[in-house]
Amino acid sequence: MPAPTHTTSHRPAADGVEIRLPWWAVALPAVAFAALLLMILSPGQAQATTADPALGQLIERTFQLLFR
Repeated sequence: MPAPTHTTSHRPAADGVEIRLPWWAVALPAVAFAALLLMILSPGQAQATTADPALGQLIERTFQLLFR
């Protein structure tokens, strides 16, 4: 029986793909998550804004129209 004539590729298999991320691609989402978690855990330090009440009514009306 003759030997196979095709050559095999030395590329890694699809399940052995190595993905490398830069350091900031991991650090930035982690910092954002930590900041949001701190805001959720300490809502007592939040202060009300002194914006015009018309702006709040406009936003509320917009939500009502969008989510009817």
